[in-house]
Amino acid sequence: MRLVLPTDEGIAEAAALIRAGEVVAYPTETVYGLAVDPFSTTAIQKLFAVKGRSESNPVLLIAANLEQVEQVVDRISSAARKYIDRFWPGPLGLVLPKAASVPAALCAGGPKVCVRVTASQTARALCLAVGHPITATSANKSGAPPARAASAIDLNGVSLCIDDGELALSLPSTVFDPDSRVVLRAGAVPASALIDE
Repeated sequence: MRLVLPTDEGIAEAAALIRAGEVVAYPTETVYGLAVDPFSTTAIQKLFAVKGRSESNPVLLIAANLEQVEQVVDRISSAARKYIDRFWPGPLGLVLPKAASVPAALCAGGPKVCVRVTASQTARALCLAVGHPITATSANKSGAPPARAASAIDLNGVSLCIDDGELALSLPSTVFDPDSRVVLRAGAVPASALIDE
């Protein structure tokens, strides 16, 4: 795995690799994540192999802005928009009806996709350079602790890592279905802030 800095050149190189079907590690506002092209079934399969992850486990996405979110979702309900307005950009993944162009492999065959607008400048710049959302599963083997530094990433098959130093200790992003008001994964945004509205 080669390391690059989060410069314009480093981000452009990482984006080119993602568009070419490779796996890239990068920093988010919580932990280091693994990016592949979410529209490529081959790249998604490579991601599962790198992580040793079950294909029955859906993969989260991050986006640079709401326009990118609209590339991967079929619709955004009024309930979802309330949470978008309050918590984005930030570590709240919303489970929304997926667009037909999103491969079933990304969503474990289900009808919904989890996506959020990231607050990380580096991750946002990477999404913009790629031109659409990217995957945001943590950069570790399934079941292992998430990596907070590039030096902690011990995975075969990752082409490149954008090294932004050690990240502050943080909970992972929260995963929430805004229409059923169910927290699917506890994380950085507390359930009380979502359900008790």
